[in-house]
Amino acid sequence: MFKTRVTKMLDIKHPIIAGGMMGLSTAEFAAAVSNAGGLGIITSANFTTASGLREEIRKAKGLTDKPLGVNINLFMREGAPWPNDEFIEVVIEEGIKAVETSGIRNPAEYVPRLKEGNVKVMHKVTTVRHALSAERAGVDLVGIIGFEQGGAAGMDEVTTMVIVPAAVNALKVPVVAGGGIGDARGFVAALALGAEGVVIGTRFMATKECPAHPKFKDWLLRARENDTVVTERSIRLTHRALKNKVAEEVLEMEARGTSLEELLPLIGGEGSRKLLTEGDLDAGIAHCGQVVGLIDDIPTVKEFIEGIVTEAKAIGKRLASLGILED
Repeated sequence: MFKTRVTKMLDIKHPIIAGGMMGLSTAEFAAAVSNAGGLGIITSANFTTASGLREEIRKAKGLTDKPLGVNINLFMREGAPWPNDEFIEVVIEEGIKAVETSGIRNPAEYVPRLKEGNVKVMHKVTTVRHALSAERAGVDLVGIIGFEQGGAAGMDEVTTMVIVPAAVNALKVPVVAGGGIGDARGFVAALALGAEGVVIGTRFMATKECPAHPKFKDWLLRARENDTVVTERSIRLTHRALKNKVAEEVLEMEARGTSLEELLPLIGGEGSRKLLTEGDLDAGIAHCGQVVGLIDDIPTVKEFIEGIVTEAKAIGKRLASLGILED
């Protein structure tokens, strides 16, 4: 029922992608998503070497025979940059068919090599102008993410309801929608806006296969839609996160005009890693979207994806019964 250019291009059953998440998008989790008919993605930035990524890809391939993707992170990094050229060689050599690039840089330098290797490229952005730039660079599809999202939220504060149709109007390549999507209603809405698939992060964190600590998952169950804040606006690198002591401290420091160097110990990855994996909920920043307010259970990945598809069909029938859609 939900066949689009995205399902055909990525050879997946459902147009549902689990966006790459630092520390969480592991082989086991990605394989669970792919086995359920979506596209599971392994985050390359979880590794410092190409051999580490290769081992993780092979582990995932041992758990699923379905398509897998790899996220290539284009954000800044403390110290040495990620070895993305080496990561891309591994992606091609291991037969990965899809790469999600994300970050403040344009993926143009990587697109030709990926396409030579028969890899489809989706660049994830928060503005139409960056989407157009990615299209000119030759990407195969664009993920356009509204301000509701968790993690890097962009400076323009445009919501999913507006940014998705704006991108669809502007682009020729397929658009994948993200931000505020966590159930069948959001999925159907994204398709109605013209998207040909969805990319989901926050809701996938609250699944059984996600390797986040149980205390973090319980926090997601308790949190409401107004329990997130936007940090790092002062350094033009806005991120949405759950309210905790670290997020509040970052906001207080920003209000005083704190520099990037002073913020780095708080917004760096080690604290977030400890929060996610050890359950110390005030150890760092917890990136999370407003859709957290709709989370009230911890299903398996398969239950979550199949629930979206089943409920989306029911929504279609309900709309048809109202005369909005035809059977």
